[in-house]
Amino acid sequence: MPLVDFMSSVHKKTQRDYLGRVTAYPKAEAAKKAGEWGYDYWDGSRDTGYGGYRYDGRWRKVADSLAAHYGLRPGDRVLDVGCGKGFLLYDLTQSVPGLEVSGLDISAYAIEHAQEEVRPRLLLGNARQLPFPDHSFDLVISITTLHNLPCYDLEKALREIERVGRRHKYICVESFRNDQEKVNLLYWQLTCRCFASPEEWQWWFDHCGYTGDHSFIYFE
Repeated sequence: MPLVDFMSSVHKKTQRDYLGRVTAYPKAEAAKKAGEWGYDYWDGSRDTGYGGYRYDGRWRKVADSLAAHYGLRPGDRVLDVGCGKGFLLYDLTQSVPGLEVSGLDISAYAIEHAQEEVRPRLLLGNARQLPFPDHSFDLVISITTLHNLPCYDLEKALREIERVGRRHKYICVESFRNDQEKVNLLYWQLTCRCFASPEEWQWWFDHCGYTGDHSFIYFE
C-alpha cells in the first residue's frame, strides 16, 4: 500500500495562524458551525471554515497528477468520497475528457453550490454507506475527509471504499509526526474526529483491509 503524495503542493500554499485559530474566535462555537457543513463552513468566515471556497484552478495540478499516475483514460469511472463542491472532479474531466465522474458529500450546501458542470453527478450521502455496486469505479479517491469520521464510521468508510473500487484507490488524511504538529492540528482543525499518527493510520488501513494508496498532510 504505497504512500503517494499528490497534496503537499496545495496544502503548503496556505499560511496558518495556529494560535489565532483558538484565540480570535470561540473555538467550540466555530467547530459547531463548521460541523453543520453549511454556509459558515464553506463560504462564511475563515474562523468557521474555508472563508469562501470558490473555484480557482488550484486542483488542476492534483487532477493532472492523479490522471498520469493512475493512467486514467476516457470512459474510466472515478468516485470522490467527500467531494465538496466538486472542483477536483471538474478538473479531472478537463485533464481527461470523457472521464465519467461521480461524487458524494455529506453537505447539501456544497452540492447545491458545486461546479455547475459536475453538479448532476454529485450525491448527498455519508461515506459509511456508498450507494454503488461492488467494483464500480476504476479510481476511488477521498481527500481530507475520513479524519472527520468517528472510529465506528471510519471503519465502515474504509471498507466501503475498498468494496466499490475495482482498480485504484487513493486516500489523503490529516496526521502528525511529532508533538508540535499534533498541537498545530488540534489548534487548526474544526471538524476532525480521528487524530492519528501515520503508524496509527496504517493500523486502520490494515485492520479494514484497505489496499489502495495513501498520503498525509501535516500542520508544520
